[in-house]
Amino acid sequence: MGAITVTEEFTSPISALRLFKALILDADNLIPKIAPQAIKNVEKIEGDGGPGTIKQMNFAEGSEFKYVKHRIDALDKENMSYSYTLIEGDALMNILESISYEIKIESTPEGGTKGKNTSTYNTKPGVEIKEEDIKAGKEKAAGVFKAVEAYLLANPDAYVN
Repeated sequence: MGAITVTEEFTSPISALRLFKALILDADNLIPKIAPQAIKNVEKIEGDGGPGTIKQMNFAEGSEFKYVKHRIDALDKENMSYSYTLIEGDALMNILESISYEIKIESTPEGGTKGKNTSTYNTKPGVEIKEEDIKAGKEKAAGVFKAVEAYLLANPDAYVN
């Protein structure tokens, strides 16, 4: 099994705590609400929401994918970090064993956010992943991030407590 790791840094004018609450802690509720054309719903399959929890994200009608299952590997609310692994679903395209994600969010002196997202694509034996496949997935994730950011900018009282 081979692995390809991609690290991306991002910034946002939204405060780190608000962004972490919306993008990580309440994503299961918020994202289907603000992006129903992409995500139908998220179901908790097992667990209490902490490490070891398995969730299934169901994509909207017309999406190229039906669902994916994620396992939460770590959740550190105090340090605003989160890691999870995509373990099942058609987004693995029969070429990946899994995709692991690590997200770390920090406050900037200006009151916004800087963050880092590291993705590790674990391929099945004898399979090579194409750069355009990784790029397509990253573009979809960036679209979700921008939708959450736009929601928070338009709703300055959301996720303040």
